[in-house]
Amino acid sequence: MKKTFTINISGTVFHIEEDAYEVLQKYLVNLKNHFGVDEEGKEIISDIEARIAEIFSSKSNDEKKVITVAWVNEVIEIMGTPEDFAEEEGEVEESIASEAKRKRRLYRDPDHRVFGGVCGGLGAYFNMDPVILRIIFAVLFLVTSGAALLAYLILWIAVPKAINTTQRLEMRGQEATVKNIEKSIKEEVKEVKESYKKFKESDTYSKGKKSVEAGGDVVYNVFKVLLKVFVVIVGVILLLSGFFSLLALISSMVIGHSFLSGWPMVWSPDIYMPEFLGHLVDPGTVTLGLVLAGIVAGIPMLAMLYIGTKLVFRYKSNNTAIALGMIGIWFIALISLLVVSFGQVKHYKSRASVTNSQVINCNTCNTLYLDLAEDKYDDYAEMDWEIDNFKVYVVDGEEVIVGEPRLDVVRSSSEDFVISVKTASRGKSREDAKDNSKEVVYNYNVADSTVLFDPYFFIEEGKKWRNQEVFITVKVPQGKSIYLGDELIEIIHDIENVSNTWDGDMVGKYWEMKPEGLTEKKALEEADIE
Repeated sequence: MKKTFTINISGTVFHIEEDAYEVLQKYLVNLKNHFGVDEEGKEIISDIEARIAEIFSSKSNDEKKVITVAWVNEVIEIMGTPEDFAEEEGEVEESIASEAKRKRRLYRDPDHRVFGGVCGGLGAYFNMDPVILRIIFAVLFLVTSGAALLAYLILWIAVPKAINTTQRLEMRGQEATVKNIEKSIKEEVKEVKESYKKFKESDTYSKGKKSVEAGGDVVYNVFKVLLKVFVVIVGVILLLSGFFSLLALISSMVIGHSFLSGWPMVWSPDIYMPEFLGHLVDPGTVTLGLVLAGIVAGIPMLAMLYIGTKLVFRYKSNNTAIALGMIGIWFIALISLLVVSFGQVKHYKSRASVTNSQVINCNTCNTLYLDLAEDKYDDYAEMDWEIDNFKVYVVDGEEVIVGEPRLDVVRSSSEDFVISVKTASRGKSREDAKDNSKEVVYNYNVADSTVLFDPYFFIEEGKKWRNQEVFITVKVPQGKSIYLGDELIEIIHDIENVSNTWDGDMVGKYWEMKPEGLTEKKALEEADIE
């Protein structure tokens, strides 16, 4: 009993005895040492392994026989060893004589082909010049009215192409030994080198090389010019943007609204920052916050201006200390601004509300008419900023903050109409938030069965914006009705009704509170009410 191995030779799997494996491995290592590890040597070894795999495959005959030492020795005898490669004169003549007697095989020659290599393969098979065979095919093509072309195509399809060195040797009737494989590959390499050398020495190569070099120089110069133009354009954009953005920042924070508002590439807020912040934060932090915000926003703009001037004027500067100092100042300002901002966020920590209700004393009223009072600020100037339905009007030189209330209609739990006004606000504690809610001012006027709601609620003078809100709820007893005036569209908010009518379509109509909910009254019923 002998140990066997499974090996892969040139893509084919074989089973080989242990002693045969050692002999074969020693033989292949000897060949690799002889031919070297360069590309030419690797190609020779690859073709030798392909020939060895072919010999083993022919002996196995698909019976999965195990390769023995005898088979390996037979392969070595056929292929030869590096020690047998001494090219003495007698050996060469003997080799030539043996090559002449070897049976040739027909292949298409890819190295000497015009179309498919058929004539090149036939020339190698019959030991003729392929040019003569091409002339014969041309004459036959004319004589047979094209039938020779069909024969050529059949040979092109039927005859295999000589792909590897072994097949090229068989095509010329030479034994696929190690020596012949080496000789064939070296001749191919030599032929390629000579062809390349002739090509390099030709006028075509020289002219082509000069043309390529000239074309490369042109492309490089064009690309260089375009790159310079692009850099200058980017520099001009950064220069202008940084300059005008700085100007806009300074004018917005110091003078008021920027006179550069709406310009392209220019940062320009639409509001006067000191007044805007004065409505949100404590008075002592406005100036500090503006200075810190100016530094945080201004240093990047200065950097844009600096980089833009360098790109446009291409001057060199190594003021690393200044750059690092500016970066350090920017980080300090950013951290300080965050600390100041977090200190103001505490004013919005908690939320509380206060509710006041009023019963409408109108026992004979079956319908309550609701509408919006006149807008007293319509003729005053409005500031160009708005926060969550808040507006700022300038009245006699003073800024007044007003907010829009929200009106809803629900079922009353009593027999009377009830108007409930809930004011809500935020603060740093619930007590502070409740105090802020009490300071919200909202008015409405009741006259008999008519109620006029103010379009705005107010924050007392000197008080800050703390996300104040006003919710008006009109409670309607079952069986009674309301009329929603057209102007109420400004303040009504998501009133539930039986027909699921949109708020905008509810105004200008009568609505009755029925057991199933608020229901639109028809024209006949409206006439009865009147």
